Amino acid sequence: MLRIADTRTGRFVEIPYAHRHLLRICVHLPVIDTGIGLAHLRAPLVADVLARTAELQGLQAVTVLLTPDLPPEQAQALERAMADLGIHPPSRVGVHRLNETPCATADVHILAYGTAAPDAVGGVRIDVGELGAAPPAGRVPDRGHLLASGLPGDVYAPEGTDPLAVRMLLLGHGHRTQVAVSDTGLAEARQLLRHWRQQVADWAQEPSRPIPADALRQAHAALADDLDVPAVLDLLGGVATRDDVPSGAKFETFAFLDRVLGLDLAREVGHQHRAAT
Repeated sequence: MLRIADTRTGRFVEIPYAHRHLLRICVHLPVIDTGIGLAHLRAPLVADVLARTAELQGLQAVTVLLTPDLPPEQAQALERAMADLGIHPPSRVGVHRLNETPCATADVHILAYGTAAPDAVGGVRIDVGELGAAPPAGRVPDRGHLLASGLPGDVYAPEGTDPLAVRMLLLGHGHRTQVAVSDTGLAEARQLLRHWRQQVADWAQEPSRPIPADALRQAHAALADDLDVPAVLDLLGGVATRDDVPSGAKFETFAFLDRVLGLDLAREVGHQHRAAT
């Protein structure tokens, strides 16, 4: 069972309600004049991880995305940007209305930073933390807030950065905390992602072994406890260096948890890969 802290009360609530096998998620993006940027993609990312976690537990998840009334080009750019970040397409995308029927009975409402929502809306509410630039010393240039290209890696990260490194950077922080994006942070995420993919490719050549019971238990507990994805990333870092875990078990652990992380960790399996630089 998943336990999520409701922003309005601070209390943990078990979802979905009444032992149902369907988790309904509604993502709210703000109605603003300046357009939708990477900062607002953090809410759909949280919804994606929540849906993946639910599905890992045998539940079905349905996600509805409510957006401002975007011009066609911005709507298409938003769709492409979500795909670049590995976010599964929502079941439905609609223009933001307070009485939107698909969200009236949602189990969880996920609000991008700066989004206003009436307190009367039922279900658990998650207010996603702010996403901003780092201090000047490590600042990522803001070359336009709009999703003109639809590629967050092009707009907010150094050229050539895998967009999934952006995803990894964001997943490394609790979804309610503020995140400062910097060149240094993105470079570290890119390097770790590359390193893990190379390790997974190496481990895949060894005989398969079961996932360590303690690692599986800790991962499930972290995800069930307010979607603690940073703890899962830390867990994988620990598993990678454990001498008591065979290579085949390390592969299975990374492959299994990547179903939630969505980092394409098995990308290099079966392919020639380069050493990390």
